[in-house]
Amino acid sequence: MSTGLSLQAHQQPLLHLQSMYNEGGFSSDCEVVGLGVGNPVVVVPRVPTYSDLPLKFKEAEDGEEEEEEVEVWYSSQPPVQQLCKEGVDENFLGLNSTTSTSRMTPFPSTPYFLPTWDFNHPPIRSLPPLDSPRLSKRPRTDQCLRFRDHVSTYKQKFSAIEAVHELIEGEAVVEEATSGADGMRLVQLLISCAEAVACRDRAQASLLLSELRSSALVLGSSFQRVASCFVQGLSDRLALLQPLGAVGIVVGPMISAASDQKAEALQLAYEVCPFIPFGHFVANASILEAFEGESMVHVVDLGMTLSLPHGHQWRKLIDSLAERTSTAGTPLRRVRITGVGASASRLHAIGDELESYAKSLGVNLEFFAIESNLENLRPRDFVIEEGEVLAVSSMLQLHCVVKESRGALNSVLQMVHELSPKVLVLVEQDSSHNGPFFLGRFMEALHYYSAIFDSLDAVLPKYDTRRAKVEQFYFAEEIKNIVSCEGPARVERHERVDQWRRRMSRAGFQPSPIKMMAQAKQWLATVNASGCDGYTFAEEKGCLVLGWKSKPIVAASCWKC
Repeated sequence: MSTGLSLQAHQQPLLHLQSMYNEGGFSSDCEVVGLGVGNPVVVVPRVPTYSDLPLKFKEAEDGEEEEEEVEVWYSSQPPVQQLCKEGVDENFLGLNSTTSTSRMTPFPSTPYFLPTWDFNHPPIRSLPPLDSPRLSKRPRTDQCLRFRDHVSTYKQKFSAIEAVHELIEGEAVVEEATSGADGMRLVQLLISCAEAVACRDRAQASLLLSELRSSALVLGSSFQRVASCFVQGLSDRLALLQPLGAVGIVVGPMISAASDQKAEALQLAYEVCPFIPFGHFVANASILEAFEGESMVHVVDLGMTLSLPHGHQWRKLIDSLAERTSTAGTPLRRVRITGVGASASRLHAIGDELESYAKSLGVNLEFFAIESNLENLRPRDFVIEEGEVLAVSSMLQLHCVVKESRGALNSVLQMVHELSPKVLVLVEQDSSHNGPFFLGRFMEALHYYSAIFDSLDAVLPKYDTRRAKVEQFYFAEEIKNIVSCEGPARVERHERVDQWRRRMSRAGFQPSPIKMMAQAKQWLATVNASGCDGYTFAEEKGCLVLGWKSKPIVAASCWKC
C-alpha cells in the first residue's frame, strides 16, 4: 500500500478554469484525504474546481515509483464532488463530499476523525464529456471566491487539528500516558461544540458544553487551560445567538474581566512572556537607527504601548539616546514623545514619569498626550515642528481598527502616511483570526493560543497565581472576543504578516527590511537563558517573527514613506 504521494495538475486547464484561477486565486495542488476499499489512496485537490481536471500522481510502492493516470470531475454544483480512479479489474471508486464549513461529521475516531465522505457511494462507470453542458457554464467570480473561502476554512480544520494534536503529544511526554488520548478527546469535543454553535443547535451545543466544563480544567494541563477559555467563549456566543438572527454584537456584562484585573494581567504578561518585550526591542532598535545623527527627534506612540504603566518601552529608548550622546558626542537638543490613548490622565501620569526619568539622565524630553481612539485621529492633532525627525510605533494596536468595511484601517494608515515619518514600526500578532467564517477563526485561534499556553507552561508552575491571571484575564479575554463576538464588538482581528504587507503597500508605505538578526539572536539568548528554550526567531521577507517551537506568535515589520 502506498504511504507517500506527490500530485501535480496538468498545465493545460480549460479556459474557464484558467480564468477561475486568475480571479479566484485557486490552487491546483492536491492532497491525500483517506483510503478507499480495494484502492491504495483517495486524492482530492486542495482547492476544488468545477471542471474536468486530469491529474497525475506518483505512487511509492516497494521503493519504486510509477505513474498512474487519475481523472477527477467536479459537478457544476458544489458541494458535491465525485472522484474516479481506475483500479484493479477496471473498478471505480466513487466519492461524495460535502464541504460545509459549519457542520461536519463529529470526530470520534483516531487518529483525528472520520472523513466526511461516503465511500459506499455507487461506483462511477463513466465520466461526462469535456463539452458537457453542465461544465460549459462559467461560474461567476463571486461564486468562485465564496467557494474558495469555504474550502479554505475546511482546510484550516485539518491543519489546525493536526497542529493541536502535536502539542498534545508533546504534553504526553511529561504527563501521564493517558493525557494524549484525553487531550485528543477534548479537541474533538471542542470542535463538535463549535460546529453545533455555528449551526445554532442549542441542544447539542449545551450538551457538549456541559461535558467540556468537566474536562477543561482552569488549573489543568496547558491544553485543558486553553480549552477552558474557548469553552467560555463558546458559552458566551451561544447565549448571544438568536434563532433566526445574527450573533449579538453587544458584549454582556459578565464576559469581560474588570479593568483593574486586565491591567494587572497585562503587567504580568509583560513580565513573564517575551512577546511584548520583543516588540519593544525591535521598535527601539529601528527608531535608534532612524535617529542616527539627528538632534531633534519625535516619537508617536499609537496606543501608548497597550497602556502599560511607567512607559517601559520609552525608558529603554531614553537610556540608549543618553548613552549615544555621551559616547558619540552627538548633540541631542530635544526628544519629544506623543502618546495616543483613551485615558488622558493615564497618559499624563506616564508622561510625568518619563520626563522626570529623562531629566535624571540629562535628556531634554517633552511629552504630549492625545486622548483619542485611532479611528478619530487627524494629522492636525499632532504638533510636528520643522527639523524634527519623526518615528511612529504601533504595538499590537492596528488590528483593533480592522473592520469588515476596511475603511477605518485605511483612514488610520493614510493619516500616518500624511505625517511623513522616517520609520513606522508595526508589531502585530501573526495569526489569521479575522477570516469570514466562524469555524475557521475558531480553529486558527485554537492552534495559536495552544502554543502560547504551552509556552506559559514551560515558564511557570501549574499553580502559580501569575500564570492563572495572565491566562484568564489577558489571553482569555482575546480568545473570548474572537470566539463570542461579531460586528463592532469583535476587535481582536489578528491577521498574518503577509496581509499586513499588502495593506501597508496599498496605503503608500514601502518596506524597510529589519537587519538585526544578530542582535535579535543575542536578545533571544537572554530570554531562553531564563530557563525556557522553546522560543524561536525567523526572518520572513524583511520581517522578524517570534514564535514558540517554530509556531509564529508575533511579527515586527518596519515601513517608510
